[in-house]
Amino acid sequence: MAILAYGINYRTAPIELRERMAFPEEALGAALMEVTKAVQEVSEAVILSTCNRTEIYCAAASANELGLIEWLSENRAVPMPEIQNAAYTHWDQDAARHLIRVAAGLDSQVLGEPQIMGQVKSACELARNLGAMGPELNLLSQVTLQAAKRVRTNTNIGRNPLSIAYAAVVMAKQLFSDFEHKKALLLGAGDTIERVAEHLTDQGIGGMTIANRTIANAETLAARFGAKSQQLTAVVSELPHHDILISSTGSALPIVGKGAVEAAIKQRRHRPIFMVDLAVPRDIEPEVGSLPDIYLYSIDDLSAIIEENRNQRLNAADSAQALVDEGAWRFIKERRTHQARAMLRQFRENAEDVQIAELDKALRELRKGEKPETVIAQLSQNLTKKLIHNPTVAIRSASAENRMDILETLKSVYRLD
Repeated sequence: MAILAYGINYRTAPIELRERMAFPEEALGAALMEVTKAVQEVSEAVILSTCNRTEIYCAAASANELGLIEWLSENRAVPMPEIQNAAYTHWDQDAARHLIRVAAGLDSQVLGEPQIMGQVKSACELARNLGAMGPELNLLSQVTLQAAKRVRTNTNIGRNPLSIAYAAVVMAKQLFSDFEHKKALLLGAGDTIERVAEHLTDQGIGGMTIANRTIANAETLAARFGAKSQQLTAVVSELPHHDILISSTGSALPIVGKGAVEAAIKQRRHRPIFMVDLAVPRDIEPEVGSLPDIYLYSIDDLSAIIEENRNQRLNAADSAQALVDEGAWRFIKERRTHQARAMLRQFRENAEDVQIAELDKALRELRKGEKPETVIAQLSQNLTKKLIHNPTVAIRSASAENRMDILETLKSVYRLD
């Protein structure tokens, strides 16, 4: 049985092909059941389908991926040559190494991103629940998730933010130890502010207000996060009631001026305000940064931090590779151990069959009145002959064919000089 990892990702395929190859969530279950039945070589399967990759992990009877490619082509309605030109293939230890890298975020478009481990875990759980995962892939999933967790625990691969929105939220949380009691005012309602709102919610912010020039857009976004909504013109009155201000609008002129912030500081009795201006042109007058009790960062400030974080993650990725290789090797060793157990079980069963057969024969002889000494002697001879028969044949055959490797193995196993 071979382990196969076959797929495409953001490095090998453009978004147009990734869209066509992706499996909708509601179709994954049916696809798992279909591939194990339609492809003769495939007995187990896990499908990992995200915006950046579509990969199938299989336990296959032979090291040949052609049947799987044919099934993929038919199921996703994509010509085989188009798939083959963009796809990669990994077998056995390389397949394990690849999946561990994926789960640890080392193969992600955003290096070290944390969501992929949960996606790998969910893909494995779905296959397990549907009966598409057997002992081979079950072992692979266990070793993979353990190794990926070690990478994330023992390295800095995911500890430093790489997105502007996330970096802004992390910095705010570092400033305020009682984050769950703080309130954030977000200016704008575009993609950047949406991501900021997601991260603030994930980090447990106490409350949010979203202000936008078009109030309907603010209301729609605020409804998603249980936040308040306001017109952009209400910023001056709202500012004193918020500890965090993060802004990303398309305004051509500053929205928050030095005078308005000075008034807010007095009203807050000098409790600090953390501000991040993600807009170009800037939404917050640069002079605001000179005020006491104000911590103002621009998009360039955060970009410099993110670049440093990216370098730290690249260094962490180098050290993480050793853990990946260790995990892949552990999978191979565990797999060999499992296979050896099956062989050992059969070896013992064969010996027990011989023992039972000879014991039955001896008991029959005793019931006929044969002398016990004679029966025991015959039992001993028969057991010895039958138990050494196969090794004897192997030694003769290896000697005749000059297979010194087999002879050395037999000498080691039977402790022969």
